[in-house]
Amino acid sequence: MPTNRLSRRTLMATVAATGGAAALARVADAAVDDPKWKIANGQINQSVVPWCFKPMPVEELARHAAALGMKSVELCPPSDWPLLKQLGLNCAIASSHGFVKGWNHKENWDFCTENLTNGIHACADFGCPNVITFSGMRGDLPPGAEGDEIGKRNFVEGIKRVLPLAEKKKVTLALEMLNSRVDVEMKGHPGYQCDSIEWAVDVCNRAGSDRLKILFDIYHVQIMQGDVIVRLRKYKDYIAHYHTAGNPGRNEIDDTQEIHYPGIMRAIAESGYKGYVGQEFIPTWKDPVAALRHAARVCDV
Repeated sequence: MPTNRLSRRTLMATVAATGGAAALARVADAAVDDPKWKIANGQINQSVVPWCFKPMPVEELARHAAALGMKSVELCPPSDWPLLKQLGLNCAIASSHGFVKGWNHKENWDFCTENLTNGIHACADFGCPNVITFSGMRGDLPPGAEGDEIGKRNFVEGIKRVLPLAEKKKVTLALEMLNSRVDVEMKGHPGYQCDSIEWAVDVCNRAGSDRLKILFDIYHVQIMQGDVIVRLRKYKDYIAHYHTAGNPGRNEIDDTQEIHYPGIMRAIAESGYKGYVGQEFIPTWKDPVAALRHAARVCDV
C-alpha cells in the first residue's frame, strides 16, 4: 500500500496497534487536517493567545490566525497592535499587571493602578475592548471565609481607582478566575484567590459597574467547579471574554481530553454573547498550526 495514500481508517488501526488511545486521537485528527480550511460559520469570534505558541513570533502567529479567519490575537503588547491592524485583526483583550500581585492586597494598589491606567488608555486609542485584571495571590490573608471577605473588600476598593476611567473610555476590565488546584507552571496557580466564578461575580456586584466583568476560562472552571454550560448560562451577563484549553493538561481541545467544546460553543452562541473566545491551549502536536486549525474548526459551530 502506498504510504502517501493512507486512509483515516488505516491510520487509526495502525496507531491503535502501536501507540494507544491518546496517540490514536492525535494522529486521526492530524490525518484529516486541511491546510486550506478556514472559519465559515462565524457564530464565535475566535482569537488566539501567543504565549502558548512560543517560540513562534507574534507576527507569524498573527498571519496564521488571519488566514484561518480568526478575528484577534490577544494578550500581546501594544507594540504588536499595528501589525494586527494591517492583517485585519483586533486585540480582543490586553495584558496588565499579572496574576501574582493583584487588588486583594492594598500594597499592590499603586502597581495595579499604573498598569491598568496605561492599558485602558492604549485600548481606547486602538479599539481593544478589554483589559485583563486579577485578584492576586491569597498570600498572608487568613484562610477560609475571613480571608475571602478581606480580599473581596480590598479588590473592590482598589479597582474603584480605575473604574471611572474605564467607564469614560468604554473599556471593560475582565477579572480572570484561575484554578488553584493544579501545581504545574501555567497550568494551575495554587494560592490564587479568585478561584471560583462566584467569587468573581460577587466582586462585580459589589463594584457596581458594567465595566467590571469576568474572563471565563473554560479550562480553569472545569477543574475547579465543572458545570461549565450551567455557569456560563447563569452568569452570561457578567462575561466579557472566554478562554479555551483541554483538560487535563491544558493542551489541544481534541479527543484526548474531557471537555466537549462543540456543545459549550453552541451554548455560548445561544447565550447571545458577541465578544471573543481566545484559544489558550499549549500545543503538543508536531505542527502547532494544525493544532490551532483543529481548535478553530471545533469551535466553529
